[in-house]
Amino acid sequence: MSRRTTVLATGTVLLFVFGVLGALLPVPYVAQVPGPTYNTLGDIDGQPIITVTGREANDTSGNLNLTTVGVPQGPLTLVGAVQGWFDDEVTVVPREQVYPSDRSVEETQEQNRQAFLTSEQAARSAALGELGYPEKVVVQDLSEDSPSTGQLEAGDAIEAIAGTATPDLNTLSTVLAGIAPGTAVPVAYTRQGVPGSGTVTTGPAAEGGGSALGVMVLQTPYAPFDVSIEVDDVGGPSAGLMLSLGIIDLVGDDDLTGGAVVAGTGSIDGDGNVGPIGGIPLKMVAARELGAELFLVPAENCAEAVQNAQPGLAMAEVATLDDALDALADLRAGKTPEPC
Repeated sequence: MSRRTTVLATGTVLLFVFGVLGALLPVPYVAQVPGPTYNTLGDIDGQPIITVTGREANDTSGNLNLTTVGVPQGPLTLVGAVQGWFDDEVTVVPREQVYPSDRSVEETQEQNRQAFLTSEQAARSAALGELGYPEKVVVQDLSEDSPSTGQLEAGDAIEAIAGTATPDLNTLSTVLAGIAPGTAVPVAYTRQGVPGSGTVTTGPAAEGGGSALGVMVLQTPYAPFDVSIEVDDVGGPSAGLMLSLGIIDLVGDDDLTGGAVVAGTGSIDGDGNVGPIGGIPLKMVAARELGAELFLVPAENCAEAVQNAQPGLAMAEVATLDDALDALADLRAGKTPEPC
């Protein structure tokens, strides 16, 4: 065998070996891709994303889609990483960024799920506050073996304890601090707009003396109806803005979209401030593929969004819930929303 033939054969074998290793060798990165989008005015497998109980929900038109980022299952190989680096619709990031090494994948997923549940509450508060509903002390849940079982329910607004009005958390705490544990006290509440009352034999406060009702409460805007949110496959806080808009569309006075398909992203707090999120380029790809006419972009993500603009997809800069509502009003009126 000639020297030339030997070199070619050896090179071919090495290329084959490197190719096999590249196809099989995992790397400490993950690929992110455009995830599914969900119309907050619609449903998933027949289950409405937003359910209104205690009043008739509005008829709506158009879409208000939250957008997500997907992470394909299984390890990413060297070949897959290289392919992803050259694909405009894939982002390759260090695995540590998505799955921190100090907790398991399951723990990370649970943390993301809890962040979404917190975002749900903020979305409700922001939406109901925007619609002008007053703040009250609202029961979120009952503790195990709660003395309020059978008397109070999640969603009740506590109006008074033993005849003393409790319009805020400080007043409620002060009233309970002056009541001895084991005291049967009348509790006035509002349940889905209907006044009611019950008697609770208080338990001991966890600290500081006084009594406890055995309920978790939050001072938040209260409406005479219940709004529940159900999206099982979404984690993190980035759906907050679109959930708030969905609630407002379903129980407010205006058809927010005017029949248009709108997508967006952004966290939200109870005061309606919109925060930045990750994955903007991929979420914009998903919005374009959906056929959205407008994409709502958190103000702090605008520079990144402009760098990754999608053909035919208009963008609106939103720093607050009011900004998003203004952008939708402009869209309905045929005007150009404030761009990034």
